[in-house]
Amino acid sequence: MSDSPLTVRVASKKTEAADICSFELVDVEGRELPAFSAGSHIDVYLPNGITRQYSLCNNPAERARYRIAVLRESATRGGSAAMHDTVQQGGLLQISSPRNLFPLNENARRHILLAGGIGVTPLLCMAQRLGAIESEFDLHYCTRSADRAAFRSELAQAAYAKRVHFHTDDGQTEQRLDMAAVCTPQEGTHLYVCGPAGFMDAVLDTARERGWPEDRLHYEFFAGPATASDGDSPFVVKIASTGQLVDVPADLSVVQALAGAGIDVPVACEQGICGTCLTRVLAGQPDHRDLFLSSEEQVTGGQFTPCCSRSRTPMLVLDL
Repeated sequence: MSDSPLTVRVASKKTEAADICSFELVDVEGRELPAFSAGSHIDVYLPNGITRQYSLCNNPAERARYRIAVLRESATRGGSAAMHDTVQQGGLLQISSPRNLFPLNENARRHILLAGGIGVTPLLCMAQRLGAIESEFDLHYCTRSADRAAFRSELAQAAYAKRVHFHTDDGQTEQRLDMAAVCTPQEGTHLYVCGPAGFMDAVLDTARERGWPEDRLHYEFFAGPATASDGDSPFVVKIASTGQLVDVPADLSVVQALAGAGIDVPVACEQGICGTCLTRVLAGQPDHRDLFLSSEEQVTGGQFTPCCSRSRTPMLVLDL
């Protein structure tokens, strides 16, 4: 773990929408929790040994609690099922302090927030912050149906409710998201998007086609892309500090191969999203498969994510 874990109690567990539960977490001693900013997430260390990241979706001004919401995934890798089935009100959990890889630019003139499904969680936090500082914004919340819109009543009753726009796939045509219109660039406006990969790709592709500067597009993926492994080749990793050579077979990740050789690299998401395992590459060419590094960082940064990325060269020399 990258930091000392916090022990929290599940003060409440509540069904927010179809297949979505929220969890209110409080310090076991009743103390204030570490401060966080809009867009932050925490690592949750689950009882089954899995670590998962969940965005904080309560007001950043609050210090007495953290609130997260979890969608039960049909293709779960164990995290969402554990949260829904194992974690109960009154139980204890260990979590990390908040980290922010999806920060809000509070100095922007205007903000467009685009949420797809459970992707509303970090954007709800942003909306609360923007409402508190009286900044201009609009939140567009897209779901398959109204019963899948978590926090719908809360948003409809918020002080900033007039800035919230609900869009459902099964609703009337006139209420559906006009992506081209919403993604029209305006001077000083920043766009934030979170949700399923297909939704995010559609938003970002539309925005880029319409001329948005890259530095005004902000996004956070919840899951890495599925990557076919049939064509993967084995390669060797060299540990710079010791000269040790570690074989990485086609069917193992670099992290897994290193662990088998007794070398532990901290991991969390295991999908190249969170950056926990980010490792410096001293020689060789990584095959980047992450969503954490920007395209420019992948080319020039000299780092890679060994949880999912591989090598284009027979050897990678790692700064370990």
